[in-house]
Amino acid sequence: MWSLLFACALVLLPRLAVFPWSENLYGDAVVRTELAQRWLANPHWIAHMDDGAFQYGPLHVYLVAGALALGIDREDAGRWVSLLFGVLSVLPLWSLSRRLGGIQGAWWATAGFALWGMHIQMSTTAGSESVGLFFVLWSLALLAEGLEENRFPPLFGSALVLNLACAVRYDCWLLIPLICVLLLLGDRDRVAGVTRSVCYGLLALPFVAAWMQGNERAKGDPFAPLRYIESFHKGWVAEGVARWTSAGYRAQNLFFWPAVALFTLSPLIAWFGARGMVRVWRQRPEYRWLIWVALVPTAYFTFRSVVLLDFVPLARFAVTQVALLLPFVGVGYQATVEGKSPLAARAWAGAALGLAVLLPVGVGIATVNRDDQLATSLRPVSPVSTNPPAVMQVARWLKAEVAPLGGAAALDVDPQYWDLQIAFFSGLPDTRLARMRWDIFRKQVKEQRPEVLVRREDGEMEKEPDFLLQGDTISFDGDGWEEVPGFQRPWHVYRRAGTH
Repeated sequence: MWSLLFACALVLLPRLAVFPWSENLYGDAVVRTELAQRWLANPHWIAHMDDGAFQYGPLHVYLVAGALALGIDREDAGRWVSLLFGVLSVLPLWSLSRRLGGIQGAWWATAGFALWGMHIQMSTTAGSESVGLFFVLWSLALLAEGLEENRFPPLFGSALVLNLACAVRYDCWLLIPLICVLLLLGDRDRVAGVTRSVCYGLLALPFVAAWMQGNERAKGDPFAPLRYIESFHKGWVAEGVARWTSAGYRAQNLFFWPAVALFTLSPLIAWFGARGMVRVWRQRPEYRWLIWVALVPTAYFTFRSVVLLDFVPLARFAVTQVALLLPFVGVGYQATVEGKSPLAARAWAGAALGLAVLLPVGVGIATVNRDDQLATSLRPVSPVSTNPPAVMQVARWLKAEVAPLGGAAALDVDPQYWDLQIAFFSGLPDTRLARMRWDIFRKQVKEQRPEVLVRREDGEMEKEPDFLLQGDTISFDGDGWEEVPGFQRPWHVYRRAGTH
């Protein structure tokens, strides 16, 4: 018990340290929070993607809404949910790692997890990755218990928990057929294997079946959310090929998963994990199923991104597979120092842990409140998530100068979705924020008569028929607007003439 409490504290400390400095950024964090707000105003069972969750898993919407119901500010509600589940993830990880590498293996996994910079970010922002990983690790820990001890209750518990993972993230759906196949082929007793596989599948499918049925009825397509997500990937693929060429983009995607593991877990922790997998495969065949759970999704998504070229790998899509290296780290460390002197063993351990500390610290320093090319490239895996300073400057100005006075603002569209961040952090409710991203923009402008307008250079607002730019002033909505100085490009802020 004391070991588990200490492990939780070890994971909590670095996340608490960066929590005050982190902001909602990737993982559609702000959209998920806004959906939770809307759901809380009208609680109901979310039956399909048009029923309040869009393309996201509905369970995460419920959880964030629960945090909002407790009175937590909307900028932090989803972040506290992520922090809670991020810290709790060490419990099933401990269980898995101890079965593979004993108590030393459990501590190695805990240390690697505590210092995992990308997970620190995901534990302090309102995305769904932290929550989804918790349910996956819990499901796998129960599965390991059921298989090792030859008991059905943990096995069935694993299937039920997998429903929760699937209700958070769609990539977890792949685990249902994969685990069923592994259960079918992994038991020498064919009858027992078939029984386990069929029962597991039946118990793991209820959410997926219900969600597919709901989308079939509402959209005419049980896979409507997945197809909607794939439409984004098609656009991203086109951009990647245009930038890197087809061959270059395929080569880049081929090494994506190992590169994410090496760079986010740190090279030596990732190396220990990979070496531990090799040793477990050779010496403990009863745990090969866990290796397959890590490798098959990696191979599937790599095939799609390299051969089919219909999927774009992002660091947050690799979270589960990278996390599954951690239970093998202790075994890999033992294999590495086997036959070496105690001094050499301590040197390996010190180098691994030192690098695991220095890497996220360095990445964090390179990205916090920066907007250069290096920061843009490293931001998705940084332990501290901060929006570009130019974006937050606009949002904070709206929060200080417009929101407290009951004013309204019109907001341009940004191709990188930074307008979503400005809207979220502005403190303005939907009833006082006319967004060009919405179809009802003109209706809102007419009803709200916003005093402030936020324009992005080369944005959609410039294409409006009544828009005219003349130096520091613009003409729009039948009025003149004067620019407020001091904002960083590409953002410009204007006040309607006569509203000073």
